Amino acid sequence: MDYKKFFKEWIIPIGAAVVFAILINQFLFFQVRVPSESMYPTIKIGDRIIVTKVYNRDKLKRGDIVVFYSKELQETLIKRLIALPGDEIKIDENGQIYINGDKTEEPYVVFPEKRKGEFKVPKDYYFFLGDNRARSYDARKWNNPYIEGKDIKGKARVIVYPFNRFGKFVFGEEAL
Repeated sequence: MDYKKFFKEWIIPIGAAVVFAILINQFLFFQVRVPSESMYPTIKIGDRIIVTKVYNRDKLKRGDIVVFYSKELQETLIKRLIALPGDEIKIDENGQIYINGDKTEEPYVVFPEKRKGEFKVPKDYYFFLGDNRARSYDARKWNNPYIEGKDIKGKARVIVYPFNRFGKFVFGEEAL
């Protein structure tokens, strides 16, 4: 057997592909598997989601689905971005959210929870809630309701598994 030829035709291309895949995973995007129903029905238990890395947090908008690390819970979570640094949030007795005094439309919330609260997001921090408010352990219930910007890992883009749900996120009643 010609080991030089084998090395050149097989080992180098496979090694390059592995290095390339690792670089893409480290710097461009990654996949997450959803373990809970906190984002139901937009995202279901077991869904696999492609997430693009976030390098410029100024491009994040309210309503984005974001993956971040919670130091308090010591785990990576996926939730909806509700408020940005400096925002004031008021949640009334019916669960309706007001940001900086303006009523927020949330067509993705199918299962609301009547839980009041008021929050003021500090500089460089963000505020997240699950779409399934009745079953989500989120900022409303954490000791520290804010996530530091440096702990944001990426923005969820598309469901890749199961295949019958492949594509962009569908939310609200349409997702049931």
